[in-house]
This record gives sequence, structure tokens and C-alpha cells, in this order.
Amino acid sequence: MIRSRLRVAAFAAAGFLLSLPAAQAQDFFVPSQQRPAQPARPTAPRSQPVQPRQAAPAPDDSQGQQAADDQPPMQFAMPPVPELPALPKGTNPPTAIIGVIGVPDVMRASTAAQQIDRVIGERREKVNQDAQKEQAAWREMQQALGAQRTTMSPDQIRAKERELQDRITSAQRLFRERNRVIQESAQVALNQIQATLIAVIRQVAESRNMNLVLHRQQVALNVNEFDITDAVTEQLNRILPSVTIPADGVAPTAQLPVTLATTAAAPAPAPARAPTPAPAPAPATKK
Repeated sequence: MIRSRLRVAAFAAAGFLLSLPAAQAQDFFVPSQQRPAQPARPTAPRSQPVQPRQAAPAPDDSQGQQAADDQPPMQFAMPPVPELPALPKGTNPPTAIIGVIGVPDVMRASTAAQQIDRVIGERREKVNQDAQKEQAAWREMQQALGAQRTTMSPDQIRAKERELQDRITSAQRLFRERNRVIQESAQVALNQIQATLIAVIRQVAESRNMNLVLHRQQVALNVNEFDITDAVTEQLNRILPSVTIPADGVAPTAQLPVTLATTAAAPAPAPARAPTPAPAPAPATKK
């Protein structure tokens, strides 16, 4: 019984060895025994991988561009410069007596500019507060619409959404218009200071026999005797302590005379019509 089992196991091992590839069968050996010499196997020639054919390199345009850049520019024939006749001698300019001024310092110390800054700042703050209130109302409407969606029909929901969108669009247009009016009002007020400041600078410069006034930022070095900033500030506050600012919410063009506001843009007058006769009174009824 035992022999039959061993014989079956030997046959199974032999079948397993025969099923192995030739390379593995040759490498199989029993340890502590001398490994039999293996006959030299002829090596098959190794096939070289086929290299893909490379396309011919495209011509380098940069070389042609470099060559074109290296070439000298083309020369075009220009007409000759005409001979200019000599001008008659004029009077020599006077000797420069220079003054300097710091306009930003003048504007910071100007009482009229401080008035503009205060009034315009208050108007802008009011617009910001109104915008925040309007945005809060939008959020409340959106939340109410979200809570009522289950109880409304699709047409009612679309109507509510359209109503909210129309209100948002109208409010945005209104706030843009208010900001534009505030900006124009500030510009009108600043123009008053600018016009007066130019006249004051000329007045102070003439009082000191100065014929050339430069901005302080354009001068690298000067002495205090050249600086007329304080004198101009004092005279400006004396002449223009305040300015006229257009009323809040009113466009500056609406406060200008008609001949200056929209003369060119005014439409052509409509043809005169005959006055419509008044209806005749009803005849009195006899009692």
C-alpha cells in the first residue's frame, strides 16, 4: 500500500518536471551534488528594434528673423529741410524771480476745501446707509419668498421673483444716479477753489515781484524765502472762506441758467398752435 502511494507520488513528480519549461528543467538540481555541465546553446541573433523615421527638421524661422534684424534699415529719400529765414530780434525775457508753492498743503488748510470734504462726506455716508437698508429689505423679501414657495403656484413665484428683480434694478439705478450727482457737486465746488486759487497765487507772486512759480514737488532744493504756501493759504481763506455747494440730490446742471445748462441740446420749439377755444357755458335752464 505504501509502495503504491510512493509510486504514484513519483509519477506525479515526474509529470510535474516534464511540464516545466526547458530552462527551468535544466536549472533544477539536487543540492550537495555537482551541477552537470550545460551544453552551449547557440544564441539567436538579437533583432534590432525598428527606429521610427524622423521627419526632417523644419527650417528655423528665428535665424531668418535674426538675419533680417541684422540688416541695416532701409533708407528712404527725404525731402531736404527748407532754409529757415532768421527771425527779427525780440525783447529779452526778464530775469527769473522764482517762487515755490505746495498746492496740497494749501488745499488741506483751506477752510472752503474742509467744508467740501465735510458736506460731501456726509452725503456719501447717507447714501451708504440707505444702500444698506435697501439690501436688508432685499434679503427679507428673498427669505419670505423662500418660505412661501410651497404655498404659491409657479406663476405666483415667477411674479414675486420678477418684482424683486425689478426693485433691485431700480434701486441700483437710483444709487448710481445719487453718486453721480454727489460727484458732480463736489467737482463744481472744487472748481470754485481752483479758479480763486490761481488768482491768489498770481496776486501773492506779483506782490513779491515773482514771475515764475513752481510746484514744490518739482524742486529738489529751495530756501524758505522762495516758498509762498503760507501766504497763499492765508489770502485764500480771507477771500474764499466757503463755497457754494449744490443742494443735496439736485444735479448741478439743474441749478445753472437755462442758457448755460442745455442750450445746444435743447429740442427745437414746437410750432405754435391756435389756442383752443374755451367750451361755451351750458345754457341756463328755466325753473
